[in-house]
Amino acid sequence: MHMPFLTATPPFLRFLLWLSPAFFPHPRTIFCSVDNRRFDFSPLIDFLSSSVFIPSQADSDASPPTELSPEEVELAEYYRSVPAVLWHSVLKTLTSEPSTLPTAVALVPWLLRHRLCYSSDLLYAILIHSLGLHRRLELALSLSSFSSLSPLTLNALISASAINSRPDLALRLLAHMHRRGLLSDQQNYTLILQSLLHSPDSPDPSLLFLLSSNLGSVRLEPDARLLSDFIVAFSRAADPNGALSILAQTQAQGITPKSSAAIELISSLGNAGRVEEAEAIFAELHYWGLQPRTNAYNALLKGYVRIGALKDAELVLDEMEQCGVAPDEHTYSLLIDAYTNAGRWESARILIKEMEANDVRPNSYVFSRILVGFRDKGEWQRSFAVLREMRSNGIQPDCHFYNVMIDAFGKYNRLHHAMDVFNQMRFDGVAPDVVTWNTLIDAHFKAGRHDQAMKLFEEMQLTGCMPCTATYNIMINLLGEQQRWEEMNVLLGKMREQGLLPNVVTYTTLVDVYGKSGRFKNAIECLEMMKSAGIKPSPTMYHALVNAYAQKGLADEAIHTFRVMRADGIKPSVSVLNSLINAYGEDRRDAEAFSVLQFMKQHDIQPDVVTYTTLMKSLIRVEKFDKVFCGTPWHVFCMLDSIFEGISCSSKLDNADSMVDVPSIILNQFYGSICL
Repeated sequence: MHMPFLTATPPFLRFLLWLSPAFFPHPRTIFCSVDNRRFDFSPLIDFLSSSVFIPSQADSDASPPTELSPEEVELAEYYRSVPAVLWHSVLKTLTSEPSTLPTAVALVPWLLRHRLCYSSDLLYAILIHSLGLHRRLELALSLSSFSSLSPLTLNALISASAINSRPDLALRLLAHMHRRGLLSDQQNYTLILQSLLHSPDSPDPSLLFLLSSNLGSVRLEPDARLLSDFIVAFSRAADPNGALSILAQTQAQGITPKSSAAIELISSLGNAGRVEEAEAIFAELHYWGLQPRTNAYNALLKGYVRIGALKDAELVLDEMEQCGVAPDEHTYSLLIDAYTNAGRWESARILIKEMEANDVRPNSYVFSRILVGFRDKGEWQRSFAVLREMRSNGIQPDCHFYNVMIDAFGKYNRLHHAMDVFNQMRFDGVAPDVVTWNTLIDAHFKAGRHDQAMKLFEEMQLTGCMPCTATYNIMINLLGEQQRWEEMNVLLGKMREQGLLPNVVTYTTLVDVYGKSGRFKNAIECLEMMKSAGIKPSPTMYHALVNAYAQKGLADEAIHTFRVMRADGIKPSVSVLNSLINAYGEDRRDAEAFSVLQFMKQHDIQPDVVTYTTLMKSLIRVEKFDKVFCGTPWHVFCMLDSIFEGISCSSKLDNADSMVDVPSIILNQFYGSICL
């Protein structure tokens, strides 16, 4: 076979024209001088393109074949003197276009089979990285098995996983590198963070802590972008303490965080009601040489609205005007939110007129904030008035407004109104988003309409709306309550296939449903799985498990779980201790139930009504009627007295799970017993 050398027309230019004969606007030539020769790769490309294949493991590991077609033997001999750097360039060019990816996939094993290039790790790393960029993650993962998992290939896999919105896989690969003592590229930490931030769910603070700890342990010095991304991620995860810790690290390195990171932190602190700290960060913007703009003022304003500081909120608007910073729709909507929360509906209407005077047209979001205020006050009937006011201003409701309206009806079990709004939404041409579906599914689930919730979940997927972690959490709870374990496990599998990370709510829900049905082994497995994933168990999870043991009268298991909780550094709450008292009471161990009360007093934990009524129940169970009211505070008697007036005691309790119905369990038993 004749192998022409480079003549008047560069051969690789001919190759590129062959790749796209109709149009290739920016042809790139690859050449290298070896003994004053230049190589024509067209014959090799033709050969590989005519027999593109995905190699098996045997193909990549096998010795050079002894029986090949004369054409392939001649090709291998002709290219034997091509240097490795040129093969790398050829591979990069082939992987730059989706149409030539199959040829690139075939090139790498062909080179290795004929011992033409020995840097297999680098070849596979180039290929895996490019496949990730082209959203071909599954193919990239399959090819990784042909190469040893070296730092090069692992870094390429982490990058590909993060780019393809699979932070769960990227984190597992990163942990694998860490266990082997290998260093990951700093860029991969940025990619993983970006993947978590672009996820429909908020980042899990435990995963962020794990990621930042991993970065610190390998002694990589993060740059301004990575540190700012960490601040943003912790802020969005509702963990301002984590964000403040990263900010301190940033300042210690003499790095100024990005303004977007500072704004996210101010917003997170405001959401937590920590306005003094939010004010301090806002003041530091000037020190960092950053000029506060509208978004920064809005973040601070959000904090004042959160704590109901209406005067401070109004002062923010005044300061914006003095500094020449124009308020936007969000600024006005936050102030309207504050007025609505304070019951000043007329002030909110005046502000809407002021918006129009300042050439800021009220939008659907502004009216949605008014609707939120009424919803939170239980005034769901006023939703219709807000909708009329909105339309009278010539504004059409958007998806967010409809979501708030559906949520308002769902919260107060007005499901027919919720479905009417949902149907009107679609009639108006507004496509429901994942929040819409989640709100409807959750409302029907909480109302006990499980079949309808399941139908909505199926309809959601049929419309092409992908479930998020919150959706799966609702459905896991639904299936778990009905003890449909196989369906629940299938759903968990789908969740992972979709690349969604189980969060603390997922694991807490699993522990709760397993515990309530007596499947304690499964509950413990979930707890251990959560810890192995780097997620810190929440107090709610331990409370769910302790309460589940208590309901079954398994006091020893409940106290063991309580000790594990304390070993994990979680401070016991009144709710957990009340469940522990209930566990001893169910097990007829009243002395130990009272020892929990003593523990509470020693650790300055204030007992509540549930504490005393649960202790009373434990005494009734062992028929110690003379001691039932001994040492019980006066406000508990007042509470019990109100029961006889027809007021449900359960509505006054913080934790209704461990105390089902005080009148029937305690009073009926007690007074019935003494009458006997």
